[in-house]
Amino acid sequence: MSTSRQVDAAIARFDDVMGRIDRNPANAARRRETKRGLAAFAHRITNIGVALGALIVATIGFGLVVGPIGIGGLFAVAALMLFAILFFSLWGGEKPVVDYREDMPNKAVVQRLESLLVRRRGDLPAAAARSIDAIGAQLPLLESRLAETNILDPLAQDARRLMGKHLPELIERYERVPAQYRAERDAEGKSVDDRLVAGIDAARTALDDLARKLAREDVDAFQVQGRFIESRYAEGEAPKSD
Repeated sequence: MSTSRQVDAAIARFDDVMGRIDRNPANAARRRETKRGLAAFAHRITNIGVALGALIVATIGFGLVVGPIGIGGLFAVAALMLFAILFFSLWGGEKPVVDYREDMPNKAVVQRLESLLVRRRGDLPAAAARSIDAIGAQLPLLESRLAETNILDPLAQDARRLMGKHLPELIERYERVPAQYRAERDAEGKSVDDRLVAGIDAARTALDDLARKLAREDVDAFQVQGRFIESRYAEGEAPKSD
């Protein structure tokens, strides 16, 4: 087997393994979050490279136009390079989940929720974590559909309120409850953990309904096109003129 075929086979095996991993919603969500983190890391590296390149060009230009920079100048350039590396390394680290804004694009609202769920999942009870995983499996579809939907669309508004406000606030309020009180039962016999799971499940059902409604227009358009083609090119009939 040639080297190229071995590489292709290795890539195919890797894709197969990653495909099986991605069937787990929690792993898939973490992988998407990691991709965004890697993109931010690549951006930091680019900034460092640009800064160092600019310093080198400026140093060479100074030496050609004005004259040698001397030992003191070399130390100054080295210090500036070190500062640039430290600045861009620390400045671009993992950022906290941004606050929800009314003018935030639909796609950013979905990504914000996914980032929040990935980070908070480990702090939630097991039953809630499973429900979070189910929501995570819905988010890629919602992200793609909402990215094409106007912010002012009624369905988009419903999705934004749920993903941007209500669900994050539910998790935030749960985390504020001291751990020793989360098992206490209320008048209806439900604990704080039970209420959390019920709330997340309700959000999951609502998001599933929203995704179905957002896809309905495309489904209807496809069915209309299918019926048109069937009627126009029915077997045994000559194509009709427009």
